[in-house]
Parts: sequence; structure tokens; C-alpha cells
Amino acid sequence: MSYVFNPAPQVSVPVVGRAERFPVRRIYCVGRNYVEHAKEMGFTGREAPFFFFKPADACVVVPAGETGTIRYPSLTRDLHHEIELVACIGTGGKNIKAADARKHIFGYAVGLDMTRRDLQGEQKKLGRPWEIGKSFEESAPIGPVVPAAQAGDIENAEIWLQVNGKDRQRSTVSKLIWNIGEIIEHLSTAWELAPGDLIFTGTPEGVAAVVAGDTLVGGVSGLPELRVRVA
Repeated sequence: MSYVFNPAPQVSVPVVGRAERFPVRRIYCVGRNYVEHAKEMGFTGREAPFFFFKPADACVVVPAGETGTIRYPSLTRDLHHEIELVACIGTGGKNIKAADARKHIFGYAVGLDMTRRDLQGEQKKLGRPWEIGKSFEESAPIGPVVPAAQAGDIENAEIWLQVNGKDRQRSTVSKLIWNIGEIIEHLSTAWELAPGDLIFTGTPEGVAAVVAGDTLVGGVSGLPELRVRVA
């Protein structure tokens, strides 16, 4: 098969303990999925889950022990960090029940949902889609994938982020409003999940701005830390 130009290379993430890499297909993100974060964004209660997308090439893949680099994006003066547990789908399906969701997860990783908060806020006021605030280049840094069997008690893991060595976000995955199984159940009723899909499961409270020169270090217990510098 020939193309009118060379296609982009497949985005992939290293897998801890394996030579094979995890190929990325789609990136689904869950909005406002920790109670305290929902409150700091002006919302309360267990609202119905909602989702948005990032392109696969928004990933900045950071190997274990290394520091990745993201460029401060255009158009914004208010770039925010959002640390997240990422569920990596290994077996696809539609209308997956929450009780069966674990069978579809290959592994887990630590991710950042970088957000142009001022642009997102402008679109919210106008009742327009958020893509300009969420779905831009280098907006989804991600660390290595740990196979599910090696990730430990992920649903009770601590999740945290430091900026320049100081705590910004700290919580536990158990505080998700919609847990991982429920997220997969809801997602798979609207879209057919497939191997290679990443699900950013939501961020806890403490989101705030970063500037060029800042170093972000985040983690989820049992997974390699994610280190990123803003250029």
C-alpha cells in the first residue's frame, strides 16, 4: 500500500518488564471525577459521568527514571496540571459491565491532563466544546504502563503531584466519584472500546497553574513516577 505522504509513526508507551510496547489508539478523559476537585471547579454531587477526547499524538511518553519536556502551549496564560491514573485497555468491547471491567484492562500508568484553563473557561461561558482547552499538542504526558497483575491494590492507591518539590495534589484513587469499573461501563455504552485505548480517570483537588521552568513529579502508588519539565 502506498500513501500520498508518509503516515505518522504509531504512538506507543513502554511496558514495565516487557520488550513489547503498548500502542495507543484513543485517549478518553473523565471530567470532574473527584468530589473535592468538582467543588473547586464550582460543582458538587455525583453528577452523571462525562467524557472528552485527546488525540493520541498529544502523548508525551516519558520512560521510567527520565524527565520529559513539554513546551508551554500557545494562546494561554493559565496552563494547569491535572495528575491522573490512566487505565490502559487490552481487550475491547461494548456494553461492558462494571463487574467485568478488570478483564479488559491490560495495565495502568500515571498521566497528566494539561489544560489551557483560561481557554476552557471561555468556551464554558459560551456553551461551546472544550477542545481548545484540553486537546492540544503535548497535553497528555504519560509514564510507563505496568501490567495490571503487577500494579497492586490500584483502587486504593495514593495519587499525588509535586511542582518544584512542593505538594500540589494528594489524594487516593478510592475517592473517585465513578470508580474504574463504572467508568468503563459508561464509556463502553457510548463507544466500542478497543485494545490501545487509554482512559484518564480524573484528577483530585489542587489543580493550579505552572510556568516555564517548572518541574512536575507525579505518581500513583505501585507505578513509576512521571517527571515532566515545562520548557
